[in-house]
Order: sequence, then C-alpha cells, then structure tokens
Amino acid sequence: MSWEIMGHEWAVHLLSEHIRSGRVRHAYLFTGPAGVGKRTLALKFAQALLCTQPPAPGEFCGECRPCKQTVLQQFSDLTILQAETIGGEMKVDAVRELQHTLSLTPFEADRRVAVLLRFQEANENAQNALLKTLEEAPGKSILLLTADTAENLLPTIVSRCELLRLRPLSVEHLASDLTQRQAIPAPDALSLARISGGRPGIAIRLNSDSNLNSNRKQWMDHLLGLLPETLAQRFDFVEKQVKIRNSTKEERDLLRMRLREGFIFWQSLWRDVMLQVTGLGDEIANVDYRTQIEQLASKVNENEAARQINLLETTSSRLGSANIQLLIEALVMNLPTVQL
Repeated sequence: MSWEIMGHEWAVHLLSEHIRSGRVRHAYLFTGPAGVGKRTLALKFAQALLCTQPPAPGEFCGECRPCKQTVLQQFSDLTILQAETIGGEMKVDAVRELQHTLSLTPFEADRRVAVLLRFQEANENAQNALLKTLEEAPGKSILLLTADTAENLLPTIVSRCELLRLRPLSVEHLASDLTQRQAIPAPDALSLARISGGRPGIAIRLNSDSNLNSNRKQWMDHLLGLLPETLAQRFDFVEKQVKIRNSTKEERDLLRMRLREGFIFWQSLWRDVMLQVTGLGDEIANVDYRTQIEQLASKVNENEAARQINLLETTSSRLGSANIQLLIEALVMNLPTVQL
C-alpha cells in the first residue's frame, strides 16, 4: 500500500528508495514545525522497514503483524521514546535504557527500529548519551529522530543523521488532500489549510476538535487586545498567562504546549494581514476576523507582518530551552502599537 501521507512526496520517495536499494542509513532526523507530519512520516517509515510482506520494495502491506502492531506502537522490535508530556524533558535514563534495548537481537524482525519523538526536548545529558549510540550503533538498529529544528540539537548528532527538513504544504495542496483523504468539503478544507499554515496535523485537529477552535478565537482576541496596550499592560498579560514562579514541571510543560498552539494562530492572523496588505484579502484564512484584519492591514506594512511571523517562529522554537516569561515578554514588547 502507499504511505498515505499528506504531502512530502519527495521524502517518501527518498526513504522508499533507500529501502529498495539497500542503502538504509543507521539514523534519520526529521525536522519541521509542529503539525507538519514528522511523527507520521517516521512511523510510516518504520512500517516500511519492519513489514514482512511488502507488496514492493520500499512499501508496506498494512496487514502483517509488524505493520498492524507498529500502527499501535506495540511491536516487539519497535521502541517509541519521547518526553512524558509535550514540552517536557527527555532524560538520560530513558536513552540509556534504549541503548540496552538496541543491543539485543531483534525478536521478530530482521532489525530493531527506535523512534525518538520531539528530540529537541532531550536534555544535554540525554543528547550526549544518544551521541554515543549514533557513533556505535548496532548493525541491526535504525534510529528515527524528530525535532522542530536541527539547530536545537547538538551539531554532532545532526551530522550523524540523514536530515530531512519537512516544510508546511502549500495551501492548495493541503486543501486538496483534506478533501480527498478526510472528506472535508472544499471550502472548509481551504479555510483549514490557511489557518493551519499548511500543517496537516493542525488542520485535522481544527476540523475535529471544537475546543481547539475555541482556543483559536481566544488567542486571536488576546493578540488584538494587546496591540493598543501599554508596555506595562502587556507585561501584566504575560504575568497572568505564564504564572510559573511556583508552578510544577507538569504545569510548565502544559504551558509550553499551549503557547506553541497559540503562536500558530497568531501567525495565521499576521499572514492574513500580509495578504490583505498585498491586495490578496480574498485569500485570508480567519474570515471571522476580517474586519479587524482589514483595520490592522491599514496601519502596518508587509514587512512588519513578516517580522511578526518570524518572531513567533523563533519564539516557539526556543520555548523548550529559554526562560518562558522573559521569552514571551520579549515577544509582546515587539508587537506594534496599534489602535483598532
């Protein structure tokens, strides 16, 4: 069967060809923003690597025991490793346990596959421990890492992996896939593709999770409300949102996840502003905020909208390593002051 992935055809072709030609690397690193499809691609690749009845080299049947168990993440020769919570911390003990597992002879398949999700959340000790595994990887083991960017990992880890940088799909491509694969009506699919910024995972969640849509509106209102406020008022907003002085690790992890989600929505609004400024207002995603977008587009230029998008991308990528409150304060300081 085909890999049935939204977009990233080039990556599927490359990975399939590695299997067909017998040139599978011992480690791969998939990078890209949240919701772009890193996890999905890594698990599909794992299926293709472990399938016992592939219809053709580089494909997988979807019916054999390894295929079915890999989908459930329960196959004996597949190990999934990730931090306990999104935005949490992957610790060195977990990596050392993985090292032991990879040293064992495969139980059912002819190789062991380890998928390390959100590896940017691995602490320095954990990354150094994995580096040793990459340098001395057992011959029958393949490691698949996902991370937001390669720049958040040790350069020595990146250099020992086959790097595949996944980027958001074009709005048209994603909208077409949503209609064909998810049976979402074309107008709704187009709106979801625009709001998600071309990220399939976010688009699918927006379609099925009413709470996420409510969160979107809340974050949009937060951003629009901050624009006319003073610096002191903006810092007060950050203080209320963050509240990390006495919070637990679990609360900080949830906060990082919530902030990353909110920044996706803020980026979608600034993209809409950019479209409006450049005369493409008919293509905006957040049509329920059209009035505010038109007002904002009349007061900021295209360069400012692009700057805000880049700031949000950078801030989101640093949430796992920097002081959260200082990071968000710097973000709101850089918002333009606009009366809507």
